[in-house]
Amino acid sequence: MTIEQGTTPLHQTHLCELLASLILILLCFLYDRCIPYMLKEDEAEGGLQDVLSRLQVLMISTPKRNDLIFPKGGWEDDESIDEAARREAFEEAGVKGTISATPLGEWIFKSKSKQNSSGLNGACKGFMFALQVTELLEIWPEQVTHDRRWVPVKEAYGLCRYDWMREALDKLKEQLLFEGNFRTSPYPEWVDSSSLCVVMPAVPEGAVALC
Repeated sequence: MTIEQGTTPLHQTHLCELLASLILILLCFLYDRCIPYMLKEDEAEGGLQDVLSRLQVLMISTPKRNDLIFPKGGWEDDESIDEAARREAFEEAGVKGTISATPLGEWIFKSKSKQNSSGLNGACKGFMFALQVTELLEIWPEQVTHDRRWVPVKEAYGLCRYDWMREALDKLKEQLLFEGNFRTSPYPEWVDSSSLCVVMPAVPEGAVALC
């Protein structure tokens, strides 16, 4: 079999794609994020559009920023991505619940401080999960730096700073409707966590950097 001049062998194409993926992984900051959500109770439950009208997501504030975001963070060597997403939701938003079996998706974008940089400088790769909230803590580890707010999903679109965040909301709605996972539950149970003693450890070796 001969290869015409100017064409690229198939194995060479695959090698280039593999090298590009490895470079992206090495240069990008990796982190996880989740969208905590609930469905408000409604005695007159209707069709799919009614489900979306009752869908609310939990957003949090961050220091030195005026916009709202979803809980995020890196994951450590001894935990999976979804375990890290649950931990970050607890630490930053004070919620616990059931996380989606598969991510809503993966997104690559620039960190807020590197928006105008060229190349892969400041690039981030994020994995987003959906978390159906079942417990709402009165006290949580990062309460001093993160306020929280339940927002109707329609309003959340306007509060998202980046397009990828709005795309993640689209994926959340698709996942709920496609899987039929729109069981209405009471408002998340309040849990008195005043007896908890939280010790913030130093960042361990091998922890993934955050954007």
